[in-house]
Amino acid sequence: MLDLSPAPATLPPGRRIYAVGDIHGCADRLAALHEAIAGDLARRPIPAPLVLHIGDYVDRGPDSAGVIAALLAGPALPPRVEVVNLMGNHERTMLDALAGERAAGTDWLFAGGKPTLESYGLDPEGPREAWAAIPEAHRAFLRGLRLHHAEGGYLFVHAGIRPGVALEDQTPEDLLRIRQPFLYTEQDLGAVVVHGHTPVKAPVVRANRIAIDTGAVFGGPLTAAVLEGALVGFIAV
Repeated sequence: MLDLSPAPATLPPGRRIYAVGDIHGCADRLAALHEAIAGDLARRPIPAPLVLHIGDYVDRGPDSAGVIAALLAGPALPPRVEVVNLMGNHERTMLDALAGERAAGTDWLFAGGKPTLESYGLDPEGPREAWAAIPEAHRAFLRGLRLHHAEGGYLFVHAGIRPGVALEDQTPEDLLRIRQPFLYTEQDLGAVVVHGHTPVKAPVVRANRIAIDTGAVFGGPLTAAVLEGALVGFIAV
């Protein structure tokens, strides 16, 4: 049975959000987490469930191509489940690299892009022109990712936000990559920010944020925060 405890914000009645942390090419783990979410929905039906992926689908892990293919096909979840996919910094760097930006290409390879290329059957040491073999459908999926999602008392974003700056004035760079000063601020951010990007050993729940990147690609679990009403729980595989 899912263990639920008081949350720092609320969602409207009838709504439940499963927010999934950084996947980083762990396709098998993602499939197992979706199965666990489907099981929770079967045990505890609700009118309006949402599964939200917080970004960083690619790099470092063994099957980035498989992760994107699975998200494109639609997770194995009941048909009534809404799905929202956010962009992470690794998707942004991958897109810039595939657009031919040479510095971004070097950054991408250094930051974990080599396993991503291998997952597409490409040689990371080969010519960059070969990267054109990455399917256009996968590129379009990456280009279509959203930077944030707001609902109830929560803001979902990959990395965090800059304290003291209105959401409409936040830069994409901060939404995708910020660590400091976001991680150490205790001020009210206008919403409880649910984020990944910075790995933690276990989910972190603070008055102003919830961290859900539990380092699946580094040997930790892949975690989903389960938000409903004024409660929060976690599913990990």
